[in-house]
Amino acid sequence: MPEGPGALSIVVFDGRFERVHYALAMAAAALATNRRATLLFTGAAVAALKPGGWRGLASETGEGAVAVDTRQQRLGIAGFEALMSACAELGVRIIACEMGLRAAGIEPGSLDPDLPVEQAGLATFLADADADGATVFI
Repeated sequence: MPEGPGALSIVVFDGRFERVHYALAMAAAALATNRRATLLFTGAAVAALKPGGWRGLASETGEGAVAVDTRQQRLGIAGFEALMSACAELGVRIIACEMGLRAAGIEPGSLDPDLPVEQAGLATFLADADADGATVFI
């Protein structure tokens, strides 16, 4: 993982496509600027960690995640799957909140096996957060 300015720690709580997408973009940008990045998926956003789960996320426009993703890609914006893959490949730490999984009724075994997702809790996330970094709640 990059060693540089303080890490970026993002709590991804909101389950709307645009917000989860932006959290991924922020994490990728952090790595591009030599910062560590951690994503804690919880709340409605934890569904995005299931295989294809992002497709079922609500959107702010009401048109559906797939339609928004397609429109954004036509505009030259990275698609959801490309961003998630980039985050995983570049070393973003991805945590599925144990409490969030339970609250959403998601079995840990149903998470995307192609993603390096850790199952942990708030204590792990907070212990990982850098005192010189930033914590963002989305």
